[in-house]
Amino acid sequence: MAHRSDARERALSGGTASGVRGPIRASWSRARRHGLAPDAYLPPVRLDDDELARHREEHALTGIWPLLRRSLGGLIEDPGRLLFLSDARGHLLWVQGDHTSLRSAERVHLLPGALWSEDAAGTSGVGTALATGRPFQVFGAEHFLSAATAYTCTATPIHDPISGDLLGILDFTCPERHWQPLAIPLLDTARRLAQSELETVRLREEMRVRTRYVERIARRLGTRSAIVDAGGRVVRADPPGWLPNRLPTPVGEGPMLLPGGRLVLVERLAAGGLFLLIAEDGATGPVTAAPMRLEALGLRRARLYVAGATHELTRRHAEIVTTLLSEPGGMTAKAITDAVYGPAGRPATVRAELARLRAILGHRLASDPYRLTGDCEADFLDLDHALSNRDTTADALLDRYRGPLLPGSTAPRVLELRARLHERLRNRVVETADADTAMRWASTAAG
Repeated sequence: MAHRSDARERALSGGTASGVRGPIRASWSRARRHGLAPDAYLPPVRLDDDELARHREEHALTGIWPLLRRSLGGLIEDPGRLLFLSDARGHLLWVQGDHTSLRSAERVHLLPGALWSEDAAGTSGVGTALATGRPFQVFGAEHFLSAATAYTCTATPIHDPISGDLLGILDFTCPERHWQPLAIPLLDTARRLAQSELETVRLREEMRVRTRYVERIARRLGTRSAIVDAGGRVVRADPPGWLPNRLPTPVGEGPMLLPGGRLVLVERLAAGGLFLLIAEDGATGPVTAAPMRLEALGLRRARLYVAGATHELTRRHAEIVTTLLSEPGGMTAKAITDAVYGPAGRPATVRAELARLRAILGHRLASDPYRLTGDCEADFLDLDHALSNRDTTADALLDRYRGPLLPGSTAPRVLELRARLHERLRNRVVETADADTAMRWASTAAG
């Protein structure tokens, strides 16, 4: 409306902000303190395709977004109307609308990966709902950025129903002239539906995890254990009562110091944030895990030894573990994709495989970048190290060599590692000029 445009012009030019709602004046003031300029500026697009896919995959609302889309589908049937879901920092993760509306919105960076927090975009539905912690509407010229003044935004926060933590912002955006007076109650209904579904999913997941891990916990004789969520709530403790109902700090993977000085080891059980917490009775030092070991030479189904269990890996999982072992500094999903699938691979496929691998590896599979933690061993690494030791005899090297690395694999990194080991081993055998050793090498499939 004209009076909002005039008030905005006066206020953002240094004049008084009379006729402007108090919360909008306060938001404009915060935007100016962040050093934002209303003209010739667009919010930054902080997440590239790879990072966006990872954020979506790991976000607690990933499974809830389809429900929100269905429940609010009627609200965005007409052209120009958009539905957004952001994370708790203001990154837009999902955007729904017709093709023309999406293309138009992209011109002002209303697109997945863009950051619409107040410190990055000033007054907006997403940013100001984040700043105030409550549902908020921003009409046309009330937006701080000139590029957004053609829109009216209605936004509401979605919180974790158990911990109360902010998960993200649900936002309905439409052209200013198409403002919907029912937008706030409709979004609030969708918010309550989402939080109810989150609670249902959480309870279902907790029951699944309890069932899945009760035998694993029981096998750990001489230990105290618990299943804990990311906010520190104790879902199950064995024996009962050895922990308080809630731990005072958020839970993360790896060694953790509890109140009272007890050291425990924390392993992730599920992507939703459930963890297995293990404390060794009588332990006086940090809880340590036995080295993880991969055996992959001459084996079509590689064997992985971790946490006292033996796993026969699928070919893809073996290729990913082998690749990560060859890069102890860590790799991005894109780098793993290139190493395992080649240029035609998709990072989303690798992330799905990594999520499945996490059920085996637990806290040993870290992210940002993806890497294996703790002590890691592998027969192909042992052979590689032995080849670097000039005192190791060719016979001793052949004792370590059961056959080619992951025979049958065509993953680019595996082919590279296999060829390198083969060439180095062949050269050492040739160097010995020993007929018996040469015959022994010639009798192998690689020889």
